Amino acid sequence: MCVIRGAGYVLAHVPDMVLSCGTTQTTEKAVNPDSEYLRSVGAALRNYDDVVSYTPNQVYIGNAAPDVLRDLELPWFDKQYGGAARHGKFGEIMPQDELLLLMRTCDVFEIVMLSDAFIESVLPRFRENQILGEEMLSRLGQGIPEDEISSLISESGAKALYHNGHIVGCVKRAHDIDENLSSHVMLENIVSKATSALALLYGIRNSAVSKDDIEYVIDCSEEACGDMNQRGGGGLAKSVAEAVGISNATGADLRAFCAGPAHAIVQAAALVASGVYKAVAVTAGGSTAKLGMNGKDHIKKGIPILEDVLAGFSVIITQNDGVSPVIDLSVVGRHTVGTGSSPQAVISSLVTAPLERAGMKILDVDLFSPELQNPDITKPAGAGDVPQANYKMIGALAVTRGEMEKGELPQFIAERGLLGWAPTQGHIPSGVPLIGFAREWIIEGKLKNMLVIGKGSLFLGRMTNLFDGISFLIKSNSGTLLGSAADENAVRKVVADAMRKVADALTGDSDE
Repeated sequence: MCVIRGAGYVLAHVPDMVLSCGTTQTTEKAVNPDSEYLRSVGAALRNYDDVVSYTPNQVYIGNAAPDVLRDLELPWFDKQYGGAARHGKFGEIMPQDELLLLMRTCDVFEIVMLSDAFIESVLPRFRENQILGEEMLSRLGQGIPEDEISSLISESGAKALYHNGHIVGCVKRAHDIDENLSSHVMLENIVSKATSALALLYGIRNSAVSKDDIEYVIDCSEEACGDMNQRGGGGLAKSVAEAVGISNATGADLRAFCAGPAHAIVQAAALVASGVYKAVAVTAGGSTAKLGMNGKDHIKKGIPILEDVLAGFSVIITQNDGVSPVIDLSVVGRHTVGTGSSPQAVISSLVTAPLERAGMKILDVDLFSPELQNPDITKPAGAGDVPQANYKMIGALAVTRGEMEKGELPQFIAERGLLGWAPTQGHIPSGVPLIGFAREWIIEGKLKNMLVIGKGSLFLGRMTNLFDGISFLIKSNSGTLLGSAADENAVRKVVADAMRKVADALTGDSDE
């Protein structure tokens, strides 16, 4: 048996990367450099305080419960969340300048170069972040003169790093002719690594699991690092483990477009349940390519660039502790090669099929966690409300199967679904943002179970027209520990110790 011991969720506000790295913007610069959009996008960028006070972001890091979005009329971007803060119980919202320093600490090949003046100006605030630790901070190293950075950019193909519109550093290419090691790709990979590492640090803290006990790490972000001989050879998982000091772990990367996190969690759960490893961390960083992805539609409708954050998450899965929610591997849905690509076929394969095999009905599931994309972002772009569309489809299947009447559909959606809050970072919205909250609710007895649904678009790789998907059930723990009933006091102590550790970290009282 395996359980979810904790989860971490982080955001990094990167307005300058929207302009220099987001595919929508970089493509526009290449094909239409004098476009009205490019002239408008800079003024449409939000500042850090606006990003912190944005309610969906506060939900993502755990400062607000998802239900607050029900009472908030769309659009949400023009409304501030009262009591907003940088840090939440699940993670934090890191400003851009500190992320650049974090990238430097995660760089072991001297490819991230920052000016000495910039490091000096940001370092005092960066050192205040207790989640990083002295070992990580010690790897920051020294900066270089600004004229040397200019030379690397103009003469050696380095990609500029900006803050507040000014060049403060660069990312060097790692090979003269290998496009897979170009400065652009190296920037994508080091950003993914840094945000993944930050998320993993919070996942470890929130789980109260020792770094020494984690034996395997799976990175399921969307960047495929490698070189010309193995473009997606991998290595982010092990590199992230190295960055955060998980010295007893090995690991590997898993790539499955948006469904990657769900695949990774099922594989991690299987590895733990089988006894291969005692503790596995699933982690993912953000994708610079997705920044400002729907910016053109947003600006046309007078909306600021809402896709201005990189997102990361982590989930720590261990052997049974007698308390934490269980990943039930007898209820795993899969979109097979022969399933078909219609929405109904996809949802049926991921919801009704696995439930039927376990002798369950749709109404036996308390809560569903499909693609939790933020409708504030997707609706103006013409993609509609993605979570609500999924909930309607699931509810319609329940009606078709005779589990409820058609008139009960609105109640079904309200009781077993939520509004989305996750950034459109591809893999990030796909089921996993709710795991942190669900873990708490199941332990508290507010839920008995939740079905996580991950879906992906394999056709994006131009190798197949198939969709992809996988689902799994999280359920309450029976209290059985190592073959016998867990002592009630021991259970309470485990929960109390974990909660105390998180509380101490949030108030700055932790000695770790």
